[in-house]
Amino acid sequence: MSSEQKKVPLLQRLRTGCSPRWLLHFCIGLPHILYIYLGVAVRFVRWRLTVRRTYFRAVESIHDTMKKQTLLLVRHGQTAWNVEHRLPGQLPGVALNDTGCQQAARLAEALTVIPISAIISSPLKRAMETAAYLAKGRDLTIQQEPELMDTDIGEWAGQVIGELSKKDPAWNAYTRNPTVAPEGVETFPQVQQRAVAAVERWRMREDVGAYPVFVAHADVVKLLVAYYSGLDVTRAAALHVDNASVSLIELVLEQKQEVQEGQEAQEPHEPHKPHIIAIGWSPHPGWLKPPLPEALKGEGEGGVASSDDKAKQA
Repeated sequence: MSSEQKKVPLLQRLRTGCSPRWLLHFCIGLPHILYIYLGVAVRFVRWRLTVRRTYFRAVESIHDTMKKQTLLLVRHGQTAWNVEHRLPGQLPGVALNDTGCQQAARLAEALTVIPISAIISSPLKRAMETAAYLAKGRDLTIQQEPELMDTDIGEWAGQVIGELSKKDPAWNAYTRNPTVAPEGVETFPQVQQRAVAAVERWRMREDVGAYPVFVAHADVVKLLVAYYSGLDVTRAAALHVDNASVSLIELVLEQKQEVQEGQEAQEPHEPHKPHIIAIGWSPHPGWLKPPLPEALKGEGEGGVASSDDKAKQA
């Protein structure tokens, strides 16, 4: 279910009333969600300042030693079904609309300053089309990962949320508690388990590098953020992840230690506590200006080099 798909049932429940138990659960979880967003805001500002100062000058050393790994979780661009609040689930052939293509192109341009090292995508068309924009101009092959597919919602796929909310008690029960589902429909814990397993499997590969991108869907991105932030799976739906947005998760990895004679080898690449840098960030192109080439660093305002610099260049 997309972020748009989540808004409708939530707003309807708040307007028309809900059970005291559901309201209590929502209120209890709200402080934790606000705490996560506050922490993300602080880390995001710090990250932006650090990036602006260094402009990824340490990227090569990061790639070489793998001291850090930043996961980029991208939600696909907008589709006509998003606009219609129609549930796509895992149905094939749901493509980006014109707005979605523009969103994906804008995101790809904004991320050109980040040294993306791998692109792994859900095989569904809307995700693959978004991944194709990210891959333009990069010597990267899009790797398909079925475990990043959207939630399997069974017979609800293709239906409009508003209509389901009016006539289907099973749907309303599922939106209230996605840990329980009818036969043929995935629960949130099931989706989270497969998505996390896929991301962990891919990021441990040495050829994936320090900045892998995972292109997926709203539910999948929310559940991955929930996992790495420690948010309960039942509250993941409250996170906001817009179309063609990126969530950043930084993992600080343990240093590989030399194995002394008689000692057992330790598992490499064990991460410290993940840091959520951004949730549902939609960067604009030009958010980070590339550094001037060496030949232009000595130029003054207006692009006019000083006489001393000209003499040195001569």
